[in-house]
Amino acid sequence: MPATAALGHLTRQSWDVVIVGAGHNGLTCAAYLARAGKRVLALEANERVGGACTLEETWPGYRISPCAYLCGLLHPLVIDELDLPGHGFQWIPATAGMFVPFDDGSSVQLWSDRDLCLEEVGRLSPGDVGGWQEMNRFVAGIRNALRRPDHRDLWLSLNPTRDEIADQLDNDDEALGFLFEWSMVDFVERFLDDERLHQALLGQGVIGTNASPFDAGTASIRFHHSSGRMFGMTGEWGYVRGGMGTVSFILCDIAMELGATVAVDLPVGSIEPGEGVRLAGGERIASPVVISNADPVTTARLLDDRADPEWKARVDAVPIEGCTVKLNVALRELPSFTARPGTDRDHHRGQINTPLTREKWRTNCNIARGGALPDRLWTELYFQSALDRSVVPDDRHIMSVFAQYVPYDFSDGNWDTRRDEVADLALRSIDTAAMSPMLSSGMKSSALPISKRRSGSQVATSSTASVFRLTRGIAVSPPDTPMPGTYLCGAGTHPGGSVIAANGRNAAMAVLEDHPLP
Repeated sequence: MPATAALGHLTRQSWDVVIVGAGHNGLTCAAYLARAGKRVLALEANERVGGACTLEETWPGYRISPCAYLCGLLHPLVIDELDLPGHGFQWIPATAGMFVPFDDGSSVQLWSDRDLCLEEVGRLSPGDVGGWQEMNRFVAGIRNALRRPDHRDLWLSLNPTRDEIADQLDNDDEALGFLFEWSMVDFVERFLDDERLHQALLGQGVIGTNASPFDAGTASIRFHHSSGRMFGMTGEWGYVRGGMGTVSFILCDIAMELGATVAVDLPVGSIEPGEGVRLAGGERIASPVVISNADPVTTARLLDDRADPEWKARVDAVPIEGCTVKLNVALRELPSFTARPGTDRDHHRGQINTPLTREKWRTNCNIARGGALPDRLWTELYFQSALDRSVVPDDRHIMSVFAQYVPYDFSDGNWDTRRDEVADLALRSIDTAAMSPMLSSGMKSSALPISKRRSGSQVATSSTASVFRLTRGIAVSPPDTPMPGTYLCGAGTHPGGSVIAANGRNAAMAVLEDHPLP
């Protein structure tokens, strides 16, 4: 990891660009600008780079990604142009797809392979095979129109308008409805009849979103997460060998190799548009261009009264309270699921989704919004150690749990007093589908009691997001701002959240257009 350079040296240097935050997008932006000849300084508040896409050794021998857990949307141009594979990037596609065990004992495994997937759908609901194929053709058609495998890719547009999107879709009313209006319930009911298939897919429309799948616009979340094009595999997700933080570490190496300077453990206290930044300790670093890798809300706070009032009003108007909880759990062995028993099965090498009933989807969101915990969480489970043994000690495993809905603020108590309760609720929710092969008492019995963490779990929630310099949620905006020389490059910019890196590339392109080299 880069060591913090002598502070006096940094303050005396002449910088073309200062980047606030060394998350994966900030590092991507630094790499492109340094390659173009700009003198770039990236400042990271934490002791290591990566932000929400980093690595920790939470327990001895375990390489844990505290927030980011899966890779499927990393932009192909960034991969190729910065030569990530040549710097050690290895992607392991999780082609086992998504396994869903239902409360009634049935299950379905939605493989990436078309024929295997259709076989599973046909076994569960023969009448839905045709609708399943039609649904996938529909989504693929929109992806092919918007995510073209060249520079016409919509994700490379700095601020696409609805009219531009409509034009690329030939003004197709159904496609536009899917992207802008349909709820996730509208989407699944349009193509499928079996209630279990509905349950299996509804969560894909609310991932990280404080909305129920009955809310308008949630179908677009499903599209966003199915629009990847990594290594020519459309819609595929997978693991990064060594853990997700490896993406950021590789981007850091590339940025420094190209001439950028990366300094850690140096939090920025304020942004001064057109002039530079002032560190939390009061030191000033001059630069005509400042690019914030922070979210728009945090950026507005750093700008304070220097923020353009209309721009700040738009940022403040977006509701962005979080509703998710992320657990990392150390396991003695992989869990056995009642629907398909065994601790080393195909489904352990994909993602596992424990669904909610339609009624639970509707009510649990409202319960959490009201500041209380529901009786059950929707969970998605990931076992990187089933495909990549480099992240765990011998004979051990790691489980990443992404779950919702939980309150951002509790009406009774707070996250400090109720954190363990939330972790227990998440594990109990998984218990409805899983059984421990060791003690036959559910998932918790197979978790390792490491240190003082009685369940061997690490909990990161929407309320602890400040550790990673995130604020509640994300509002998507263009990279340029009304403030002179001030830009955004984080997950709060187009094309949105996840480990994409196009956000950083887009910001770099905007800066190079506005501030070309002599």
